[in-house]
Parts: sequence; structure tokens; C-alpha cells
Amino acid sequence: MPGSIGEHVLQERYGTVSRARGFYDHQVLDHLNERMQAFVARAEMVFVATADSAGEADCSFRAGEPGFVRVLDERRLLCPEYRGNGVMASLGNIIENGHVGLLFIDFCGDGIGLHVNGRARLSENAELLARAGLPDGVLAALGQQGGRRPECWVAVDVVEAYVHCSKHIPRLVPRPAVPRARGTDDVVRTGGDFFRAKHSPRPWVDGDADLCERSHPA
Repeated sequence: MPGSIGEHVLQERYGTVSRARGFYDHQVLDHLNERMQAFVARAEMVFVATADSAGEADCSFRAGEPGFVRVLDERRLLCPEYRGNGVMASLGNIIENGHVGLLFIDFCGDGIGLHVNGRARLSENAELLARAGLPDGVLAALGQQGGRRPECWVAVDVVEAYVHCSKHIPRLVPRPAVPRARGTDDVVRTGGDFFRAKHSPRPWVDGDADLCERSHPA
């Protein structure tokens, strides 16, 4: 049966067992059916949830042209990783702990979401170039000169896929495309210091080693 031990414990506690079982039986798949594949193939954004080996969690956001996440088949996805701030929080978690949760949401069209949980690993461009049978879109991205070219890819083996219902998804209206600051580290152009964090105190910069140790114990 799908679901974690914790899910089932709380379903018993709050009396939602039959409702949850109905969802598992009718909405949860261990693969992407054709409609799910089509949804991912036109998606322009995805939220990526990961955790390190200690269970410390992170949720990140990825976006691109429609179909930037490539569907290889009903059980495999490829997610491109472009140049970012260099922290590599999601990728760092993945090399420690391959469990990943993807949430695709269409805010402007169908007003629906798709959860995809699975096992992830990093795949280098050279590895993909050597692999036969990849979709043309993947090969085109690998061979791109200038603009955005993936630095590597996250290969995801699908374990669970299920709907995120439209009940509380806000409906948004797309705005005309505006130029984006790509390939630059300028914090003004990228909005990287929008929250004015640069001059706020932090233990690993301000020399309070004891506080840093208490915040991040070994």
C-alpha cells in the first residue's frame, strides 16, 4: 500500500483511513500514465523537495521552456540543472539521499498539480551524450551553444505519481515575457539580495563559532 508509516498512524488517529484508502486506490500510480506524461511535457515549472542524509530538508524551484523536464518513458524523467548561485543545495542532498519529491503546478491553464516522488541521481552531459535512444529535445539541449545549457541533469525513477487537486491552487494570468538576467552573478540584476540579507548577522561570517556549532551540530 502507498504511504508512509506516519501517514497510516495519523489516518487511524484522525479517522481518515477510508478516505485515504480511496485516494490511494483511485489516484496514486507507480508510474506516469499518458495524461501525466503530457502534463509534465508542457510544464514550465517544478518545485523540487530533497533532504540530506540527516533528514534536513530543502525545497527549491526550477523553471524553463515548456517541457524543460524531459519525459523518457512512464517511469523515467530527466531534469536539467542550469548555472545557479553555486550552492547546489538540491544536488548536494541528492548525492547523500536519492529520495526526491517533484511538484508540478499549472497556475495559468488547467489549475491542477501533479506530485511525482521517486529516486534521483546525477547524470553528466557526457554520460547522456553516450546513451542511445534519447529524445531529440535532450540531445538539442546538450549540444546548445550559448544561452542556457544544462551543466548536468537529475535522472528520476518514478515511484509514486498522483494529483494535487485544484481546490486551493490560485489561478494566475501570464504576463508578457521580460528579459531575464542569465549567466550573471550581479545580485541587483538577479534579485539575489531582495531580502537585504547581505548585511544581516550570521555566525559563519561574524565569527561566533560557538553559535554556529549550536545551530549546526555535528
